[in-house]
This record gives sequence, structure tokens and C-alpha cells, in this order.
Amino acid sequence: MITNSAVSNIFVVTTYVVLFVISISTMFVHSLYQSKEYFPEERYALMQIRDSVSSTLDLHGNWTGPPCNKNSSQWTGIVCSNGHVIGLVLEGIQLTGSLPPAFLQNLTFLSNLSFRNNSIYGPLPNLSNLVHLESVLFSYNRFTGSIPSDYVELPNLKQLELQQNYLDGEIPPFDQPKLTVFNVSYNQLQGFIPNTDVLQMFSESSYDHNSNLCGIPLEPCPVPPPSPPVNPPQSKKRKLPTWIIVLIAVVATLIPFMIMFVFFYCYKKAQEEETPKERPAGNDDSPGWTDKKMQHSVSTEDPERRVDLQFFDKNIPVFDLDDLLRASANVLGKGNFGTTYKANLESGTVVAVKRVKYMNNLSKKEFLQQMQLLGKMRHENLVQIISFYYSKEEKLIVYEFVPDGSLFELLHVYDKVAKKCLSSDIFYLLVLENRGVGRIPLNWAARLSIIKDIAKGMAFLHQSLPSHKVPHANLKSSNVLIHRDRQSYHSKLTNYGFLPLLPSRKSSEKLAVGWSPEFCKRKKLTHKADVYCFGIILLEVITGKIPGETSPAGNDEKEDDLSDWVRMVVNNDWSTDILDVEILASREGHNEMLKLTDIALQCTDVAPEKRPKMSEVLRTIEEIDRTNHEND
Repeated sequence: MITNSAVSNIFVVTTYVVLFVISISTMFVHSLYQSKEYFPEERYALMQIRDSVSSTLDLHGNWTGPPCNKNSSQWTGIVCSNGHVIGLVLEGIQLTGSLPPAFLQNLTFLSNLSFRNNSIYGPLPNLSNLVHLESVLFSYNRFTGSIPSDYVELPNLKQLELQQNYLDGEIPPFDQPKLTVFNVSYNQLQGFIPNTDVLQMFSESSYDHNSNLCGIPLEPCPVPPPSPPVNPPQSKKRKLPTWIIVLIAVVATLIPFMIMFVFFYCYKKAQEEETPKERPAGNDDSPGWTDKKMQHSVSTEDPERRVDLQFFDKNIPVFDLDDLLRASANVLGKGNFGTTYKANLESGTVVAVKRVKYMNNLSKKEFLQQMQLLGKMRHENLVQIISFYYSKEEKLIVYEFVPDGSLFELLHVYDKVAKKCLSSDIFYLLVLENRGVGRIPLNWAARLSIIKDIAKGMAFLHQSLPSHKVPHANLKSSNVLIHRDRQSYHSKLTNYGFLPLLPSRKSSEKLAVGWSPEFCKRKKLTHKADVYCFGIILLEVITGKIPGETSPAGNDEKEDDLSDWVRMVVNNDWSTDILDVEILASREGHNEMLKLTDIALQCTDVAPEKRPKMSEVLRTIEEIDRTNHEND
């Protein structure tokens, strides 16, 4: 029988054993903790980064436990010394997101910091108090805002690379004697390059492609006009002569009347052109839309050196060259390669006739081969070529007539009278800013349908003309024609396949592909230049902006500025700021717009090899369209 005394002794012994085990365990855990993580505040700083960005690496799975074990680390991108984090290098892993403010303040022993070749957006991080920092590499990201002034206070800074971002503002006066590598090129910096000994020793390549940056080693900054004297000598104020005052008043009074006169002139002219005119009896040989020079060249051309009208579709009523020359016509548009007319034949048939320029040196065989190739193509989203005429002096291409104008007009101009007055700069500004009185907004469903039609036509061209370097080569919104069927919009591509007919590389500059980055920089073209042009049209449909209108004054890169502007806005975070105001008010389709914006930015990538194929673009757009219909 166990006595109370024995029980008491057992309880005391057990208590001592438990306390001993707890003490030993605590000492072991503390020893383990001390051996692997001396500075939990550094771990917390790294956790802030991990939780703020996404990447192709699983940082949540990799960054666990203590970051440092004396001089080594199991964490990707972390370098340690004596238990401290001294290096943070996360390069080319598609880090996406914005960095938390002041997250680096606890990494006080950091000497090497690199986030280059990622997709980080937002302001540059604060680096104040990081006195050991020697290398800062933030290049090839999407950082915005100005360069923090505290960067000039990093005493041991040797390398600072900030190129290929969207930084603006002025360059701080860096003057650290150890700074030997410095690059801020390909940003949006402005103002004077500070006149410090350190910044003056770097070459132009460190500052290139900042359009508003000036000073050594770049172009000198403009000299500001001299300021007026503080205390100008008092002189008697001169009054304007009476006749000048009267002249100013008369001119100010006449300007509104001049504007009204121009408007009514355009209006009357537009009405006259819209009203069919009866042809006077017995006047069958009237020149119609042709000039005397053309009639003479056609009539006197050696029959052996010309090709009379050739037709590709037996179902279309045949007409001869005389019928075409006698037809009355209106000008539909004037482009870089000729003028297009709406020709009304006496039989009642309506066609579009393009009178081609810049091809007079083209041989009969070359023109004939290309037109026969293009004329046999049939697709619902291509404007059909009906026939053509060739002579040494004149070349005509006859298309089917598409009645409802172009995509450019649909997006940017509505009023027909205003369209007739677009040659006037005053009315150009009025119409394109206000888009005309009585304009019917183009909803998202219509825009998506038009985009899909364009993609289908382009995919067909690329499939049917594999031997062509650039199958379309002149894709822009004015070359997308619209046919409206009740509430539905259908689009067709025109002016395609001209590149093989052009006499020189110089002529390619007049085509839409002449704005592609590869042609602007290296004068090279591939089928991916068509993809670039499609991306620009896609952005035009989404934003409602005309390519070139977001360019700063004096900027020659007119087309590319639209993709640059959208890319800058989206890089800061997806924003409805890029959407056309006509579709912004509607809540429909915003998710689809985001997806299409991403496609457009892929299509307008500076590197042609990174752009998708047109067949891939079409598949993606068709999937977006299916999703859009399922959600309706």
C-alpha cells in the first residue's frame, strides 16, 4: 500500500523532471533560433516584399524559416553575411506589383539590391539610411514618378541603373565619388542634367531617349530669355494708333463670319455631291470623274502595252473602260497611293475605283501577276477586287463599293457635312474634338464585332499570302470599311497587298507598316509588322484616340505614342482612364476590354518576335467574344 508520503515524493520528483525537460527544450529552441535568425526585423522586411508582388517563382513556398544561417541562405535571391541580409537579387522572374513604402529600412546591412528585368510598377523605393548600399539595379521595369532625392545621400553607391522605366521629373545632383556606373536612359526625364563632376563624366548613352532632357553630354539647353529689369525706367505709356484699334475690331468682327462662310460653303458643296445629277442628253462622252490627261493617255496608249479591264467574278455585271470613264463620281478618299472614287455607272452599278500612284515604273507582267493573285481571293472580310486596268501611265483598281464609310469615320467623325470639310484645319479640330453634332456613339458590342472581323480578314490574308513579306502592309482604321446591317456592323479590309508593287524601300514609309518599330529603326519588315498595325487599330477602338494625337509637340513617332501611352497607364495599374468616353459610362464589357488591351500591347511589342501570330490573335478574340455572349 502506497503511503501519502510516497505519493508526495513521486509528485515532487515528477515536477522536477517536467521543469528540467521544459528548461532544456527552451534552451535548445533558443539556441536553434539564435543560430539561424539573429534579426527578425530583416525577415519581416522580406515578408513585406513576398506578400506584395507575384512572380514565376513560388516565393511563398521558398521564403520560409529564417532568411540567414550565418553566411548562407536557403532563400532564393538572398545573400547573407554574419546573419545579416546583405544582398537582395530578384532578376527576370516577372515580379509584378508595387513595392511597399519604406520596406527596406530594416535591411540596414544591404549592399546589393537588384530587381531588374521584371514588371514592378509604382514609385521607386525609399533607400534612406542604407549607408552600406553599393549597387542599385532597377532597370527594365515599369517604375513611375521621380528619382528620390535621398539617392544622392547614399555614400557608398557605385552603380545605379534605372534605364527602361517610365520615370519623370529632373535628375538629382548625384556627386558620390564612388559612382562609376550610371544609366537613366529610356525614361521620361526632363530639365537640365546637373553640372556635377560625377554626372558630367558619363556618356550620352546614359541619358539617351529622354525627350525633354538637355545639357552636357546631350544637346545644350535653350537659353532662357533675359528677364526684364527690376526697375525699368519710367516712360510715358504709348497708346496704340486709332487705325490699329479699328483694324483689330474689324478683324475680330469678321472672323466669326468667315468661319460661318466656310461652313456653309462646305455644307452646300456636300449637298451637291450627295444629290445625284442628271446627265445632259447627248453628252455621253463627258469625262465624268477622269481628267483630260487620263483620257488622252488611255485613248492613245498602245494596245500591246496595256491591259483592258479584266474581271474576276462572272456573277458581276461586266462593263467596259468607256463605261467607267463616262461614270459620274465622288471622291471617297485620298491616300498616299492614290485617290479612290465612288463611280456611278449608267447601268446603275456602283463601284469604287482607285487611281493608283507611284507605280509607273512597274512592268505589265508584275502588275498583272499581283492583281490576278489578289483578285481571286474571296473572304467576307476583304473588299473584293472586281477588275483592274493597266497602262504605262494609268493604273486603276476597281473594288466592290462598301456603303457606310470607314472605321476611322465611325470612331472619330459622324456628321457627313463635317467630313466634307475635313480639309480645313479649323473644322478638323472642331470635328475631331467634338466628333460632330448628332453623333451616334459606338457601343462595345459593335466595337468587338468590328475587331473580330478585322482579325478574321487579317488571319485569312496571312494564311493565303505566305510568300508575302507583309500580306496587308497598310492596315489602319481608314482602310477598314464598314457595312451596317440594321444594328449590326460588319467590316472589310481594303488596300491590301500593295507592298510587292512598290518601287523602293522608301515608298514603304508611306504604308502603315512604315510606323512599326523595326522599320523605323532598322528598315526591316516581316509579317509581324501587320500584327503591330492590328494592335494599333485595337487600341484606337478601345481608347477612341487617333494614333498620334497623344504625342508631345515635335515628336515624330506618331503612331507608337498611342501604345506607349496605354502601356504607361496600364503599367501603373489597370485603369478605365484609357477607355473611350463613349463606352466608359456603360458597365458592360470592362473585363473583355482589359483582355483586349493586353492583346493589343502584345501585338505592339517593340520586339517583332514577341508579337503573336494573327491566327493566335483571332483565336483569343473569338474566345473573348464567346465569353461576352455567354454573359449576356
